[in-house]
Amino acid sequence: MGLLPLEFSDCYLDSPAFRDRMKAHEAELEKTNRFIKELSKDGKNLITASKNLAVAQRKFAQSLGEFKFEYIGDAKTDDEKCIDESLQEFASFLKNLEEQREIMLFNITETLLKPLEKFRKEQLGAAKEERKKYEKDTEKYYSALEKVLNMSAKKKDQQLQEADNQVEVMRLHFHEESLEYVCKLQEIQEKKKFDCVEPMLAFFQAVFTFYHQGYELAQDFSHYKTKLQINIQNTRNRFDCTRSEVEELMKKIKQNPEAHKRNSPLSIEGYLYVQEKRPPPFGSSWVKKYCIYMKEQKIFNMVSFDHKSGGKTGEPESFILKSCTKKTGDSIDKRFCLELEVADRPGLNITVQTLSEDDRKQWMQAMGGKEPVCKLGSSYSKREGIEAHLDEVGFSLLKNCISAVESRGITDQGLYRVVGVSSRVTKLVGILMDEKTYSEVDLSSNEWDIKTVTSALKQYLRSLPEPLMTYELYKEFIVPAKCGTPESRVDAIHHLVYKLPEKNREMLGMIMKHLDNVSANCKQNLMTVANLGVVFGPTLMRPEEETVAAIMDLKFQNIVVEILIENHEKIFGRAPDGSPTTPVALSSSEPIAPPRLSKKQNQPLAVYNPSVELQAADCPNPVKDETTMGSTDSVSSQSSTATTSSTSGSPPEDPKNHFSTNGGDLVDLASISYPSTVPQMNASSLTTPASPSSATLSPEGTNNDKPGDSVTYRKAKAVFSCEAEHDSELSFPVGAIFEDVTSSKEPGWLEGKLDGKRGLIPKNYVELL
Repeated sequence: MGLLPLEFSDCYLDSPAFRDRMKAHEAELEKTNRFIKELSKDGKNLITASKNLAVAQRKFAQSLGEFKFEYIGDAKTDDEKCIDESLQEFASFLKNLEEQREIMLFNITETLLKPLEKFRKEQLGAAKEERKKYEKDTEKYYSALEKVLNMSAKKKDQQLQEADNQVEVMRLHFHEESLEYVCKLQEIQEKKKFDCVEPMLAFFQAVFTFYHQGYELAQDFSHYKTKLQINIQNTRNRFDCTRSEVEELMKKIKQNPEAHKRNSPLSIEGYLYVQEKRPPPFGSSWVKKYCIYMKEQKIFNMVSFDHKSGGKTGEPESFILKSCTKKTGDSIDKRFCLELEVADRPGLNITVQTLSEDDRKQWMQAMGGKEPVCKLGSSYSKREGIEAHLDEVGFSLLKNCISAVESRGITDQGLYRVVGVSSRVTKLVGILMDEKTYSEVDLSSNEWDIKTVTSALKQYLRSLPEPLMTYELYKEFIVPAKCGTPESRVDAIHHLVYKLPEKNREMLGMIMKHLDNVSANCKQNLMTVANLGVVFGPTLMRPEEETVAAIMDLKFQNIVVEILIENHEKIFGRAPDGSPTTPVALSSSEPIAPPRLSKKQNQPLAVYNPSVELQAADCPNPVKDETTMGSTDSVSSQSSTATTSSTSGSPPEDPKNHFSTNGGDLVDLASISYPSTVPQMNASSLTTPASPSSATLSPEGTNNDKPGDSVTYRKAKAVFSCEAEHDSELSFPVGAIFEDVTSSKEPGWLEGKLDGKRGLIPKNYVELL
């Protein structure tokens, strides 16, 4: 179980449990801060002490291997799992470098130390300052509160009112500071996943680029780097989406805190000051305690908690309540007081002081007091806007918008991500949803630009009374995205789709078919399956209640949409057979299908520049260099296929691999400037010879064959499923047995026979028998 989410509503209760959860988040950030400091120190040793390079590398690898990221929520996405394991992978690479005893010169300061130090100072340092400010405001508020509560009730009403107003202002300020601090904590917890790992990724790629004699290791890392880059990009995209939702929720709570308090019909909880009587001549004292009253059982629990002493918690106490009576000013020199009669201790009465008059009324109502109180809380206001329906008008709107996009805007960059002008979008939606005019609208002309059309489609979907995938099935859709194999996820979601109402399923199928067409053009529009998942996840499915915990599930909503896009023909083409396969979380010992090797292995290595990001993180072959992203398959859904193979006879490609900056402009690799200490390399110097890993093992297990030799292994068994991308390749399920298996001239591939057909088999997808 990872770190528990910090709910904004808990900022108003400020309970001991909430403070404990907050401490866990602070401890994790402090651990990260210590880790980055240690890592920076180790990195400097690599630069200043080349004679101790071997020792420094072992320590560096140890630091990486021992650290583990914590996560918020009850499950991780496949991308987060890969990011979580990345530090151990990096440590393994360093150990291999140490074994080869090669001393490599590289510029570690720019690619690793500065980004980490910047993250530590700007993010972790900012969190420390926020923490000091929050603790100071905590002490200031509760001190002022106690001072006001200790004022005599006999003072003038004007004095009491002024004091109350001052405390109220301080309370509002304290709650605002608490909300900001909680948001900051959780934001940094999420950002560290990619802000810490990406500089390390850049550092490792630079090492292998200039490590001439480590071709096999660099090649293996290249495949891993490609996959991890997708993981990082997917995680960053989901973070951006999650952050905007969290900020929106925080804004709503700031505007109307009472509507978002998590009040329960079964209990009431909060701080009370309990009078503790002492023997003469000491009189009595008032102790602040956090109290919870269970209405049905009439059990009253309380525990002392002092914010000013660093959150020290006392021994819990519990009793059964018999009655509750309001204490008047005549009987006690305190305001807002109640007298509690204890049922299981005859003769014992406990006097408590609430925090305000409204607070006193709420406690009296909960404990059966006679004074009437208004009902607690209120419901969330409904989303403003147009009320849409799944009727003829709605389907017409969807078909018109899809037709317009596919006929004249399918290649527009940022399709569905770039939004239209709000007034134009609202106008278009109004026309398309008007029963008198909807059939007359012509979107094929240039009167309405594509970004207005796409925004209108999304606004219609968001305006439905409930999401297209329904509130009722929301949790069921999320479950398979959190665990299980790729096949079980698809199977479970296939069955859930057919639980949807017929109109919902029909419209969802139309959308998924359209989004598949959009992703097929991702080389031009840059909208990959993963990017479309980020855009349409919150639009097609969302929980009924807005909480931080629910927002943390946004990444799994995106995964569900990715699966629907990639498998829309199977899911919407026919009803599922039998009962669904129950998704089960993969253990650490169960491997995920490895990326298939391309037939062309002798490609120049790309240099990774941390200042630019790869243009098409998971587009199909935006460039043919194997070190760049090469698949439309989202890593989250773990499709078994990977990059498209190229022909074996083609000459080496131009090493000018293209990257994209944040602005979307292409950057020529050859134009990237390098430090003077790093030698420039041309394509011929970087061309990789046939990998030793492609040498085949004889049946006796000796590694003595060359890639071109034909060696017979007799049989092999598939450990992963695979779909053929060319006529020369074989498609096969897990467990398939191949006959007459031999080595292939293509490095990384075997040849074999299955069901009477002979063809190529990815070597890392089978085990030899």
